[in-house]
Amino acid sequence: MPALKPTRRECLAALAASLLPLALPGMAHAGRPLRIGMIGAGHVGTTLGRLWTRAGHQVMFSALDHKEAEKRAAEFYPLARAGTVQEAAKFGDAVVLAVPYGALPQLGHTIGSIVGSKPLIDVTNPYGWRDGKIGRLALRNGAGLTTQSLFPAASVVRAFNSEDMTTLAAQTWRPPPRLALPMAGDVVQALYVAGWLIHDAGFDPVMAGPLSTAKLFQPGGPAFEAQMNATDLRHLLGVTANNPVDRTLATQFAGGM
Repeated sequence: MPALKPTRRECLAALAASLLPLALPGMAHAGRPLRIGMIGAGHVGTTLGRLWTRAGHQVMFSALDHKEAEKRAAEFYPLARAGTVQEAAKFGDAVVLAVPYGALPQLGHTIGSIVGSKPLIDVTNPYGWRDGKIGRLALRNGAGLTTQSLFPAASVVRAFNSEDMTTLAAQTWRPPPRLALPMAGDVVQALYVAGWLIHDAGFDPVMAGPLSTAKLFQPGGPAFEAQMNATDLRHLLGVTANNPVDRTLATQFAGGM
């Protein structure tokens, strides 16, 4: 008899039992200002940098064109600065990938050892026509698992990639119910960081499951550009709020930690 495919809820139950209880020493804990190393200073990096500096987080922008990073830093001064990709990776309590997906293999070689086990928030989206072989691989196998293979030591979380940045800029801190953003990852502490960054940007985080479930909200997935509130997004993903990550975050948000 063929093995039954696990349901989304069963995947979340397995995740709850297997999430790595990784301690991230020296990192600002949930609810406190973070130092964010932004790899990329284009439309994506600029939009997220604006939302996070408004919330009091510090951002170091980096880009191939250092002048572009300096421009972004000046725009959000005094909570932003510019640096090289190596400096941004070292600076951040969390590091954010905001570049075309095709750049990730080289970045894995360049900053992978600097990122180490830090939360690595992957907000990129793969496209075969633009990103070549690695883009096609990520579309087939899932960007979450593919990014993790390029940064094997990092605590990868897929988040902020499910909606266009224009949508995020327009929908931030809208009246309830807020726009919900899915996230997926395998390391609980990194998920807490991503959840707080979603919250501080003006949205509601929704736990989709382990990194393998990130395929659900990448291009071609049912939750890509869904533009839903948390209740509707959970229904679409086949999950509930009754999981350790969502429960803990909801308690922290309510307590203003």
